[in-house]
Amino acid sequence: MLRLDGLSKTYADGTEALRSVSLDLDAGEIVALVGGSGCGKTTLLRLIAGLDLASAGQIQVGGERVQGPHPSVGIVFQEPRLLPWLSVADNVGFGLEQHSASERAQRINHALDKVGLATYGSRWPRELSGGQQQRIAIARAFVTRPKVMLLDEPFSALDAFTRKSLHAHLLSLWQETRPTILMVTHDVEEAITLADRVVVM
Repeated sequence: MLRLDGLSKTYADGTEALRSVSLDLDAGEIVALVGGSGCGKTTLLRLIAGLDLASAGQIQVGGERVQGPHPSVGIVFQEPRLLPWLSVADNVGFGLEQHSASERAQRINHALDKVGLATYGSRWPRELSGGQQQRIAIARAFVTRPKVMLLDEPFSALDAFTRKSLHAHLLSLWQETRPTILMVTHDVEEAITLADRVVVM
């Protein structure tokens, strides 16, 4: 489902972030990416998400080459990055403009229910705790039903109890459509708990 072939990234100042990275992820597989700070994990996710361009190599999703932001690829960042002027429901449904109002409402309500925030749709992001905001970010990423989901340490800023709760919510959403997940984490226990396979950079 996701193929990285000889992926390299060198920045304009000569900094080499990645060199010849190749990796294949099967459909529905969850892969955790671990490694020391500065080894290129986040750079790799940014390339796959189409937020930056590779210096060499190719990225393919379902056999289709990725050369920019792709509708089949979703991403959850370290911070929730919710839009403060939109309600919780509108944040979750931000990527669903092409759907009918009824389909959009159904998907939003279902996603909120899956992350345990079914009654929070009319609230504002500022009214939520950090853990609740991250649950909304996860719901927003899954509501478009991407084929590939990228997670850039989405639980790193949370306490252990909240983190384990979010693990359960993540797996609950994943079980519905089983997207391929590539997750960056510094937490080895988290990698072992969630992933089918762990890749060390």
